[in-house]
Amino acid sequence: MPRMKRTVKDSVFTYLFQDPQYTLQLYKSLHGEDKGVEEKDIEVITLTNVLVDDIYNDLGFLVKDRLIILVEAQSTFSRNIAYRMLLYMTATFKAYADREKMDSHSQKDLHFPHAEVYVIYTGEGEVPAVCRFSDLCEKGKDEEDIDVETRVHVLRGDAADKNDIVRQYVRFCKIADEERRKGGPTVKTVERIIDRCIEEGVLPVFLASRRREVEDMMVVLFDEKKVREIHEYNVIKDALEEGREEGRAEGMKKGRDEGIAAMVATLKELSLERDFAKQKLMQRFDLTPEAAAAKVEQYWN
Repeated sequence: MPRMKRTVKDSVFTYLFQDPQYTLQLYKSLHGEDKGVEEKDIEVITLTNVLVDDIYNDLGFLVKDRLIILVEAQSTFSRNIAYRMLLYMTATFKAYADREKMDSHSQKDLHFPHAEVYVIYTGEGEVPAVCRFSDLCEKGKDEEDIDVETRVHVLRGDAADKNDIVRQYVRFCKIADEERRKGGPTVKTVERIIDRCIEEGVLPVFLASRRREVEDMMVVLFDEKKVREIHEYNVIKDALEEGREEGRAEGMKKGRDEGIAAMVATLKELSLERDFAKQKLMQRFDLTPEAAAAKVEQYWN
């Protein structure tokens, strides 16, 4: 099955939970009754867009070949997560079947691990405890008549145990949002976020031992948000000035190109690798591998 590439650090979430000790903590947060599971029993199987037809998710792991858990992190909630999780689950099961050399045309029954799907919500406001793919579908004559279903359990990080890893991750995100609103997306803000988290006992070991990597990553994430804002501003501004569909399309292309150029320049200034820049362009601007590579070459120098 596809394995997470440790060189691709899309977010603090994926960086945190690619570490076996924190993946184990996450599993125990979800299944505290299962005392016998150890780090060696957990295999990360996160999908990547490079390996699985442009489908990639935040985190997937397999526990003792009997349980597949998929987890996403969201700061802005959308019920559409149920549709995305359906795609992730289908791709994950296909990868599992390929690895186990399963024959779907065989007369013998195939056997798959049990699956559970979660989203960790770090934003504000009320959200449902569970959202379902069926809620997005047109209903038949019988309201219960639907043959395809995916249930996504929503986690808010409200466990009573202050050391619970989901609670700590959610708290980290809230501290990051608070400090960014006060200080803006600056290096100083990133330093304050990490200092404050360590002082409050929020992911202290992880942040203290990997401080430089997390700081660099968060600067990139902040810069990506700025790039998106620049891109969106230019699209809207140019479309309004032109007032025509042709002008709108031209403005969108201009804003998109400026956003791509700004992202490449930022990643180069941070001394990151070209392959990393290529991956980020593919994810952010929905480029093919070839187009992303061409843009990196165009704007890197």
